[in-house]
Amino acid sequence: MLELKNVSFGAESDGKHIEIIRDISLTVPDNKFVVITGPNGGGKSTLAKVIAGIEKNSSGRIIFDGEDITEKNITERANLGIGFAFQQPVKFKGLTVLDLLRIAAGKPIKIAQACDHLSEVGLCAKDYINREVNASLSGGELKRIEIATVLARNIKLALFDEPEAGIDLWSFGNLVRIFENMRNSDKNRSIVVISHQERILEIADEIVVIADGRISRQGTRDEILPDIIGTKYAQNVCHKIAEAETEG
Repeated sequence: MLELKNVSFGAESDGKHIEIIRDISLTVPDNKFVVITGPNGGGKSTLAKVIAGIEKNSSGRIIFDGEDITEKNITERANLGIGFAFQQPVKFKGLTVLDLLRIAAGKPIKIAQACDHLSEVGLCAKDYINREVNASLSGGELKRIEIATVLARNIKLALFDEPEAGIDLWSFGNLVRIFENMRNSDKNRSIVVISHQERILEIADEIVVIADGRISRQGTRDEILPDIIGTKYAQNVCHKIAEAETEG
């Protein structure tokens, strides 16, 4: 279980201190699929980075499985079972998909095991296992390979920062199915996704709405989703998604 207790984060900009996250308290129970949503610039991605240890909170405490991890760095948190997937997956010229999965697993897994992880994210293993993780792969392929690395680590808490970013509509459909499978699996794993997408919100156990660095709404999918779909915020989000799909 993840617990945030009065967590805040600020940064300096043009000589001024700006509070990006403001006194957030949040609990992510075990085996739950939680989606964090809200207006752009509200602090969602920053919160995910604070949880992962990429950014250091300026106040408050972070508790994971009963242990205070506030002062632990990203590597220490990863070793405890927290994984983070970026909006734009990193490319690694000269590194094959098999190499990347073995690094993620932290052990020399067999090719058959690596192929199983690729199959879980809808990729034909024989077509990808020896490919380089470079610009020859599409955004959707890179995204699914990154998710496969998360699965290879068998982590306890998976954080995904706007996983729909930079992928086409067809790839997004596959992405939703992957999340549905992860949500319905019997593995002991909690999932936190930062997303605007209604189809991802629809499979959440709980939804957290963050605006201006604070939690404005929090509850089950049935409690929160009807109130945010059709609002001005949701219409703006849909417009941005449509623009992104047109550009793609």
